[in-house]
Amino acid sequence: MLQFGLIGAGRIGRIHGANVAARRDTQLAMIADPDAAAAGSLADETGAKVGSIDEMLASPAINAVLICSSTDTHADLIDRAAKARKAIFCEKPVDLSCERITKTLDVVKASGVPLMIGFNRRFDRNFAELEKRLRNGAIGNVEIVTILSRDPAPPPASYVARSGGLFRDMMIHDLDMARFLLGEEPVEIQAMGSSLVDPEIGKAGDVDTAVVQMRTASGKLCQISNSRRATYGYDQRIEVHGSGGLLRAANQLETTVELSNAQGIRNDPVQHFFLQRYAEAYRNELETFVSALTRGSAISPTGDDGLRAQKLADAATLSATSGKPVKID
Repeated sequence: MLQFGLIGAGRIGRIHGANVAARRDTQLAMIADPDAAAAGSLADETGAKVGSIDEMLASPAINAVLICSSTDTHADLIDRAAKARKAIFCEKPVDLSCERITKTLDVVKASGVPLMIGFNRRFDRNFAELEKRLRNGAIGNVEIVTILSRDPAPPPASYVARSGGLFRDMMIHDLDMARFLLGEEPVEIQAMGSSLVDPEIGKAGDVDTAVVQMRTASGKLCQISNSRRATYGYDQRIEVHGSGGLLRAANQLETTVELSNAQGIRNDPVQHFFLQRYAEAYRNELETFVSALTRGSAISPTGDDGLRAQKLADAATLSATSGKPVKID
């Protein structure tokens, strides 16, 4: 049985910790968090014990660590876990600096340990099935990828100020998904952003509404639309148009029940937030990580996927600020 250590008992840590504890082939052995109450609460729920990061990394019984702490701690913790010879799952991003990410990936490579980055949307069954059919030639050659991602409400301005901005914090998921579906790397990006939802976000130096266009070397195009406000729920849609047809993954509703009467046709609302929308995707993500560790198979998304998505996010931020397209190495 694989023994896991969890660093960070906040919202995302609770998701991953509970998923580890629910499996028969894994055990959540230890939780570390500066907030003793948060760590203790999750430990009580999962049967884990509370310990320090040093204890966790020194324990020969712990095979893997889940890094779910704040973004500014990720790179250092990956370095430490790699040197301790632990398999690593880390929530995105590795860091807000591409230079720092590169140094961390060098440490991981030298240590020879597995590293998986938490781009959970790849593991949504609808998006994964779309990608599978795409690779099997269902619509011929990809021509345009369209990704819509809109949150039901904006985060507090205090969070925005330390998040790295919408392109690095929110859109990075969509930039990774774009790479996943395009099948080749974008070479040019153009972005625009506005503060239309919450004036405080603009005062914090960020945007809450943004669009991006990208082009690959062969001419494939991608367009991404983000908003921090969707009054109807958590909007998560993908459309891929190709030479032989169209693939589309629609929003997930609360139920599939539909009411038809003299007033029209009415469906249930879209699922409210990522906790509901991607609950299964988080479980599938963990399954992939565990399977890779037990079978010795390749891990994906890798640290390099995290670096490439971060480069796109940086380029989008630069483009939105400068008002000009940005070439990507």
